[in-house]
Amino acid sequence: MAKPRVEQAAERLWKYIVDNELEVGTKLPNEYELATVLEVGRSTVREAVRALAGRNILEVRQGSGTYISSKKGIAEDPLGFSLVKDRVKLTTDLFELRYLLEPRIAERAAQFATDEDIENLEKVVIAIEEAVEKGDPVHLELDVKFHTMLAEMSGNIAMTSLSPVINESIHLINEDYTSRQMKDSSLKAHRNILHAIKTRHPIAAYDSMLGHILEVRQTVLAEWFNKDIPLHGMRR
Repeated sequence: MAKPRVEQAAERLWKYIVDNELEVGTKLPNEYELATVLEVGRSTVREAVRALAGRNILEVRQGSGTYISSKKGIAEDPLGFSLVKDRVKLTTDLFELRYLLEPRIAERAAQFATDEDIENLEKVVIAIEEAVEKGDPVHLELDVKFHTMLAEMSGNIAMTSLSPVINESIHLINEDYTSRQMKDSSLKAHRNILHAIKTRHPIAAYDSMLGHILEVRQTVLAEWFNKDIPLHGMRR
């Protein structure tokens, strides 16, 4: 059975993006040009664009055009974390995954990051510090960006697709458990990780990230104990 016209057009558009190696932020040709390239009508182009936007491959900016999305096709909740009711269990389990992923990510970033990567990472670290100082909640979004950038700098293209695991953990912690003490320790940890990467010291980057995760986890545990929250199935 032949695929629906819109689905075929979406696949052709996706192939066009891949074949032309379009980078994040690249603006696509206008609707008329795409219709010619895809050999379909303009209404079908609109539907194909809408389909790829729904998959976080494209981003439609009203009055500006259609661009390659920075989300790179990653779904907002690909692993169904939003459906997990036990937030305590989810938080502890995500910590366990972060132990496995993030120290190695930082280690690889120290090895493979470009000078431009490091310069951009430092800008984010500074922006986080300024936001925390002002009490601006944008520091939460910047914190996620810091960890996402590290995954991208690792040189492992699969790491970026695993970013939702890290991002969900950060969101849970920031929503439920962030204290001034945790913020201050995180700022210091970010500086340590950045320094290790700038000096191209993989072991220091690994240790700094591991220490960061451990310290955040200990702070969260302390809050749970103070609130007498049961930790069933908690692993050491």
